[in-house]
Amino acid sequence: MSAAEQQPHHGAARSEEAATPQQRGGADLRRDLEAVLMVVDQPVAEYDLARAFDRPVDEIAAVLAGLSREYTEQGRGFDLRQVAEGWRFYTRPECAGIVEHFLKEGQEVRLTQAALETMAVVAYRQPVSRGRVSAVRGVNCDGVMRTLVLRGLIEEAGQDPESGAHLFRTTTYFLERLGLRDLDELPDLAPFLPDDIEGIDDTGEHAT
Repeated sequence: MSAAEQQPHHGAARSEEAATPQQRGGADLRRDLEAVLMVVDQPVAEYDLARAFDRPVDEIAAVLAGLSREYTEQGRGFDLRQVAEGWRFYTRPECAGIVEHFLKEGQEVRLTQAALETMAVVAYRQPVSRGRVSAVRGVNCDGVMRTLVLRGLIEEAGQDPESGAHLFRTTTYFLERLGLRDLDELPDLAPFLPDDIEGIDDTGEHAT
């Protein structure tokens, strides 16, 4: 094959790499939806996904429904589920026991440094959102927060009336594990937390 004959092939490859979301094929859309839904910590509405991918809402809904059916037919350990607020990955109900055992029993001997730091921020800033916890630590804390919830050390405490973000607080089990009667017995650690945390909104961004 001549160099001239090879050129269109390379051009097509470059065009595919530079394609916009609405130009990408169905397989790519399925893959990209999976990638996005793997990192969200709250259900995402079909409209928001459609806007992000510049695709019709009906197409997004059909792909999500198809993925959900596929995971069920394949017997995956996770489930793509539609709830009132949108779509999100969940642990399949029949796997909940082993997941809880792994997180709460098998890993109970020692918390990681990241978990200890995250739990400390919640303890001193509660009720606090995931965004603010992540802002204090400088890294995304969603996974660590979920682990602490599953271990019974923190729990949801309603929603922020202004932003709607979920708020978290420590539990009585947290007090029991630390041998405390109440939160007033916590060491005076608050002065060591960032001074500008009050200027950070519930998404983890500095308020304007």
